[in-house]
Amino acid sequence: MTTDLSQYDVNRLPGADVLGRQRYAIVVADWNSEITYAMAQGAIDTFLKHGVEDENIDIIHVPGTVELTYGAARVMKEERVDAVVVIGCVIQGETPHFDYVCQSVTQGVATLNVQGKVPVIFSVLTVLNRQQALDRCGGKLGNKGVEGAYTAIRMANL
Repeated sequence: MTTDLSQYDVNRLPGADVLGRQRYAIVVADWNSEITYAMAQGAIDTFLKHGVEDENIDIIHVPGTVELTYGAARVMKEERVDAVVVIGCVIQGETPHFDYVCQSVTQGVATLNVQGKVPVIFSVLTVLNRQQALDRCGGKLGNKGVEGAYTAIRMANL
């Protein structure tokens, strides 16, 4: 079983002739920006690598992970996009705040997906410590932003 989709099968993606016409949005949380910005860059690089035009990639910054759902909903309402990738990082602390944030964003993204307008891809790290996050934003476990872009392309082209 593969747990690192950063090494994906390029043959499962449509060509640049299709992707060059598509629009994608990345909604990225500014909280834990060292992590989330690296993931967002991975997503941007992946979209560009496969022929999505630079002007067809919108980056929307929100303060934190809880705000990702609103940001995605707003993009879906105001713009024509083929998929939205939400990128955040929640690191467990000493209070139950971690649980509330994770539950909120998970439920919010699930609700947006059930609406069926466009796929909303969950690229939110929910980790126990900073090292686990670093391992997943370009470290030994790949870049979950790359995986989010790959998944967005696949889902937009079902």
